[in-house]
Amino acid sequence: MSERFFDKVLIANRGEIAVRVIHSLKTLGIRSVAVHSEADRGALHVRLADEAIEIGPAPARESYLDQDRVIAAARESGAQAIHPGYGFLSENAEFSARCEREGLVFIGPSAESIRAMGDKAAARDLAERAGVPVVPGRSEIAGDDELLAAADEVGFPLLLKPSAGGGGKGMTVVHRREDLIEAAAAGRRLARAAFGDDRLIVERFVRPARHVEIQVFGDGAGRAVAIGERECSLQRRHQKVVEECPSPVVGEALRQRMQAAAVALAEAVRYRGAGTVEFLLAPDQSFYFLEMNTRLQVEHPVTEMVYGVDLVAAQLQVAAGQGLPAGFDDLRPRGAAIELRLYAEDPERDFLPTPGRVLAMKAPFGPGLRFDTAIEDSGEVSAEYDPMIAKLVAWGSDRGEARRRAIAALKETFVLGIITNVGFLKRICESEWFATADFHTRSLDELGAEGALRRPQGLVDEVLAAAVYSFARGSALRGAKGPETVEAEGDPYSPFDLLGDWRSLPAEGEGR
Repeated sequence: MSERFFDKVLIANRGEIAVRVIHSLKTLGIRSVAVHSEADRGALHVRLADEAIEIGPAPARESYLDQDRVIAAARESGAQAIHPGYGFLSENAEFSARCEREGLVFIGPSAESIRAMGDKAAARDLAERAGVPVVPGRSEIAGDDELLAAADEVGFPLLLKPSAGGGGKGMTVVHRREDLIEAAAAGRRLARAAFGDDRLIVERFVRPARHVEIQVFGDGAGRAVAIGERECSLQRRHQKVVEECPSPVVGEALRQRMQAAAVALAEAVRYRGAGTVEFLLAPDQSFYFLEMNTRLQVEHPVTEMVYGVDLVAAQLQVAAGQGLPAGFDDLRPRGAAIELRLYAEDPERDFLPTPGRVLAMKAPFGPGLRFDTAIEDSGEVSAEYDPMIAKLVAWGSDRGEARRRAIAALKETFVLGIITNVGFLKRICESEWFATADFHTRSLDELGAEGALRRPQGLVDEVLAAAVYSFARGSALRGAKGPETVEAEGDPYSPFDLLGDWRSLPAEGEGR
């Protein structure tokens, strides 16, 4: 290793997160190695990396999830470390342990930390021992009699969730005692099929609740710090759609209490690198531990823009044994940021994924904007992978300005060739309830059931608008090929001061 921490790092991922990691590596002068499936031969992360190695067919289990092939690629390239991004192998304890056995640095937490937090029942118990508030409930249930007794203690409605689950999969709200046994049986079947573990947790159903998470960073030696919070309450079916930093309902006193609880948990497991401790926030401002994500989060850009940090660069520094970056224990927020996830999906058809070829895309640019994507003017959204196309992040001196910039940016964003959720996101941002931050974790599902977020009749379809725009502008859909972020008087900094100009890309065949 050199003074740059590592000389070469392999990114065991694809899409926008692989592109994101590559840019931080370039900033640090570290060579990057991309791995890719057959389906991703022409992908942007492949062309941006210094080296690229094909590791298998399109299905993730035969490529991105194949530990043997990823490790072999690291060996072949001479990489010293592996950055897992998020998803795929990022929270796989065995992969973390295997990297260590193979003499490779896993840029993430230890296998022990991943295991401790990966099992929800064990994580809940550990959180209690660390003095972190947990939702009233029970994690060890032997049979139906014990299940009914636990339910009577917790009260209805209650939440059943798989002990080994994640991403909201298998979570079920039960409103009546007479429905509990049947719901638990269905939950066990799903948990066994999805996770190979049929244990369930019974918890009080906190409603209406907000989902607030704390960004933590640990040095792996028992010291951790917190870097503010993110508001992640706008979800559909437990999947995040819009995220913010800071939360519009968390004041300084509450922030300090939540950060202290998150740090206590991170230090209890001697956490290394970037992690997120997630909480449910009740209307009375009480909060309860939900889970810990032992990886970088999709929504990390809002924290970067508000706190002026490069979290990926910090991950590299900690993984190299250099300790926490200077000043990480005394960061101060500036302004507010909102992230919107752009998906290839049809909001009018129950958010059915819409994979296909993007014929052209116009990305917004302007003061305080960041557009993280792995698609250029055209590209394929494969049915094999997650349908997220991009993340649009808007920063402002306060939440109101960030929201206005987000709305203006969405109006400038067009994707031609496939249906996307751009219009759906615009309707969220323009709503009065979003402007006043009057929402909770079930708001989108409830509003969707009421039809309140459907596309108004009589408006030009977003796809037609994109086509008209394409014909009007020809091939210059993005406008000038200049920086995505334009400095504006009063902005504290450009987010691309840290990440560089993502539109200044090498032509195909260059930069390998």
